Amino acid sequence: MFKSQISALIILLTSCSLHAAEKPNILFIFSDDWGWGDLSCHGHPYVKTPNIDRLAKEGTDFHRFTVASGVCSPSRTGVMTGHFPARYNINGHFAWVPSNARRGMPDWLDTSVTTIPRLLKKAGYATAHYGKWHLSNDMIPDSPTPVAYGYDEYGAFNCSGEQMPVHEDALHASAFIEKSVAADTPFFINLWVHEPHTPFHTVPKYEWRFRDMESRADQIYASVLSHADDRIGQVLETLDRLKIADNTLVIFSSDNGPARASKAGELALKYDNATGAGWGSNAAKGITAGRRGYKAALFEGGINVPFIARWPGKIPAGKVDNDSLISAVDLLPTFCSLAGADLPADYQPDGVNQAQVLQGKQEAKLREKPLFWKSGSNKKSKTHWVSYAVLHQQWKLVTNTDGSQKELFDLIADPYEKNNLAESNKEGVAHLSQLLEDWKKTLPKKPTGNVFSELRKKK
Repeated sequence: MFKSQISALIILLTSCSLHAAEKPNILFIFSDDWGWGDLSCHGHPYVKTPNIDRLAKEGTDFHRFTVASGVCSPSRTGVMTGHFPARYNINGHFAWVPSNARRGMPDWLDTSVTTIPRLLKKAGYATAHYGKWHLSNDMIPDSPTPVAYGYDEYGAFNCSGEQMPVHEDALHASAFIEKSVAADTPFFINLWVHEPHTPFHTVPKYEWRFRDMESRADQIYASVLSHADDRIGQVLETLDRLKIADNTLVIFSSDNGPARASKAGELALKYDNATGAGWGSNAAKGITAGRRGYKAALFEGGINVPFIARWPGKIPAGKVDNDSLISAVDLLPTFCSLAGADLPADYQPDGVNQAQVLQGKQEAKLREKPLFWKSGSNKKSKTHWVSYAVLHQQWKLVTNTDGSQKELFDLIADPYEKNNLAESNKEGVAHLSQLLEDWKKTLPKKPTGNVFSELRKKK
């Protein structure tokens, strides 16, 4: 009897050990304002990104991925929580307290919500965040640090406390990988690089690479992207050297589309409290490769961003997926599925598990679960008038705040949103409008919870 119990225990322990060994490491590289067209593998005329191109060559390039917002903080909220950011009244970027209050926003993402790192940590992962944070702001000293959301270690900027220099992200990520491998522990790392957000922090080595360019603004833009690509390459080299690339899912994406200066002007230096001095927005030269709009827009130029996934032997190599409509809110359920992490019983993601699609095991289908967007932008330009958007199956409806202006697009047939079908498909407009109105009723009217700085109490 005793021997049979020992044998059963050995089998159980062996099974658990094998299961742990099969958990993939996850490296999520999230850039800042990197346009869909700002990759050499996407045909950029002068930007060189050989390391990201390598990911595309060794993995799958998903052309129809969208983020949950056209700007930073809500987009990152969607990734972290698997929820539409409007559920937390996060519709714009976190700024200083008076600005947040004026826009009806909290001062940071609620620390009690379900997050990717918290779930993966429970599943046995070592978790780390390096790079931009912006789920609060460096101007709010009492805001929680990334540790409060489930990270074991972090180095960040746009957060409270010490600001990590922007170019040290890869160095820290590689060190964390080394430590995790030595401890035989699967890891989850957010590598949220600064580039190509303003200020543009140029380095002579990278400016020299593009020294023959006639345009100084183009030289600046190309140099910062090249620097970011090199740092990504350093982390990929760490995976290769430690012989763990085959068991590591690497994803490269961006939080929103590329920024553009509001009007033409001279190049000028600007200073940011979190990252220091660098070149301002007149060096912003990002492109969307034909997509409509730019950063802060809910047209595809603002939310359709690069999404390249590599996992050797699991994700098809050298493939371009032009059909799968994947969203940033899908990442939480997808990562948890791949990692064997359980979702809480009371948690309902807005996204869906895309593990089979990611691995090329399931043909692309029309999006059955709707996606919703809410913008905090009050611009009135040709591409920034949209306050709400909804996507159901292949149909996308965009509308202004009071619903007096609406446009309808078939994203499968018309990914560049050139043909407004609102007049010819009024039934589709009515259907999506009702979906949107029903969703609005589920949203909170104001932020709640422990999400306000003590600075709000001071006059």
